Amino acid sequence: MPEITVNMAAGRTDEQKAGMMRDITQALVKNLGVDAEAVVIQINEAPLSHKMKGGKTFVERAAEQKK
Repeated sequence: MPEITVNMAAGRTDEQKAGMMRDITQALVKNLGVDAEAVVIQINEAPLSHKMKGGKTFVERAAEQKK
């Protein structure tokens, strides 16, 4: 049973997340030959203030892009 964990910043819609999980499921079915019922996918979301890239939180990066 493949289990996939996706870590990402919060902010996507439920529809976007469900679509992503469906696509990942289909990729595993196609490439690993497993049944879709065997695939488990979990999303771990972090608030934008709890993720950092390049020494700046995602909140800080978004504020800079608006300038």
